[in-house]
Amino acid sequence: MLEQAYHEKNRRKWLMIAAGIVFTLAAAYVFTTIGMREVSPAQTIAAIEQWADGAAGSGADAATNKIILLLRLPRILLAIVAGAGLALAGALMQSITRNYLVSPFTLGISSAAALGASICIVFAAGTALDTDIGIILSAFTLSCVCGALVYGIAQRAGLTPTTLVLVGIALNYFFSALTATLEFFAQEHKLAAVIQWTFGSLHRASWDYVVIGAVIVAAGFLIAMFFCLPLNVMATSDDETAVSLGVNPARLRTVVGLAAVFMTAAIISFTGVIGFVGLIAPHMARFLIGTDHRFYLPFTCVLGAALLLVSDTVGKLILYPVTVPVGIVISFFGVPLFIHLILRRGKEFE
Repeated sequence: MLEQAYHEKNRRKWLMIAAGIVFTLAAAYVFTTIGMREVSPAQTIAAIEQWADGAAGSGADAATNKIILLLRLPRILLAIVAGAGLALAGALMQSITRNYLVSPFTLGISSAAALGASICIVFAAGTALDTDIGIILSAFTLSCVCGALVYGIAQRAGLTPTTLVLVGIALNYFFSALTATLEFFAQEHKLAAVIQWTFGSLHRASWDYVVIGAVIVAAGFLIAMFFCLPLNVMATSDDETAVSLGVNPARLRTVVGLAAVFMTAAIISFTGVIGFVGLIAPHMARFLIGTDHRFYLPFTCVLGAALLLVSDTVGKLILYPVTVPVGIVISFFGVPLFIHLILRRGKEFE
């Protein structure tokens, strides 16, 4: 009887994950028709079919096909990839630190990326780095340096959840101060470019970004699922209990934490700072599906992808024809939802 109830509960969880995937894909399909030029749902299918046949750039609908294939689909898919990756990174960081208020950005990753982008924007004018690729590489490099510093310093103190969080917060303020210093002395047009980057946006989306991001997020997801059972132990037990159950806490924090840092660094290098989804999506998944990481991690990815996809579309429509950056919209959308969850399930934060 208990075994049957257990399998029935797991079946419902898989159904929830499947329903989330279906909703996200359906929303992505519908959102390809929304924009300055109205496109019928059938035209999206036709554009994809013509692209598969190598004929998307010809015919009477060539301009529409290019809008769908080169502008809307990359943006939609990057929203899905970025949302899934940031949500997954947030869930992993919360599990290895046993702190529901932690996200990858608590470790200073976002402020380091902002510093890297600011350095490139302010000082690389007229050089080979004065391009989108240069900004991406600079932001990614500083993010990885920040992650290495956090783990290197925390390692000296024992690599406990407390040291990770404290070192991350300290470096977050440090990199933020350096960025603010650059903004203070930057020329007006460069300051505007820096601020625009930190808003977080998907307008730079391209197929290259989608493919690179998808590969990195897929690798991070495989690593996370490989360690899902040890993560169950880490998230619900102290380090002494974890060791007694055969889990190496320091090793798990290093491998899983660095995977989360690498995913976050890669994503925000493409999109700018989009932070709140890495905090709100894990909480939503935990409340809806529980803390078993076999289900919790996939559902977190699905919710993160759906949240960012919907937020980006709302940002395009709410002040049309002006597009509000998704980093702003996700905060306006997520904060009330987060407060609602706290009010309903406040004791789970203790």
